[in-house]
This record gives sequence, structure tokens and C-alpha cells, in this order.
Amino acid sequence: MVVGTLKIEFLLHDNRSLKGKRKVVRSIVGKVKSRFNVSIAEIGSNDMWQKIELGISAVGNDRRHIDSSLNRVLSYIDSLYLAEIMDTQMEIFNV
Repeated sequence: MVVGTLKIEFLLHDNRSLKGKRKVVRSIVGKVKSRFNVSIAEIGSNDMWQKIELGISAVGNDRRHIDSSLNRVLSYIDSLYLAEIMDTQMEIFNV
């Protein structure tokens, strides 16, 4: 079994409230869930207005497929232009 994880950190420049942040998070999570077969959730910086941390995971039996899937998710999220991506960390390992 191959497990891939992707952590993405975003910056919201003009955000002034947690309500605005939650709107962006719900939008990204909903769009990714409806388009890709991955798990996605907010994993940190829950009380910070201008920072979002999302965790994405995928499980499969082929390392190349998992790598490709996570890269497509990252490209899709970047193309949404909802927040600036500050940092990404991807890890793929065999269990």
C-alpha cells in the first residue's frame, strides 16, 4: 500500500475575519472533494485569520499514480486563485 500526503500552507492577504477564512477553506475543500478521490481537511492555524493549512492524502498501490494525483490536486488548487500558496510539503511512503 502506498500513502501520499500533501500539506499546503496558504496566505490570505486581504482577509479580516475567521468567517472570511472559513469561506475560502470550504470553497477549496468542496471543490477538491468533488473533483478528486482524495481526503482533504484543514489541519492547522485554525484561529489565524490570514493563514490556512490544508492536509490532503491519497492511498493506492502505485507510487507514480499517487504522485501524479497529488500533483494534479496541487495544480488545481493553485489554478483556483483563492489564496496564495506559501509552502507545500509532499511525502509518499510504502506501508
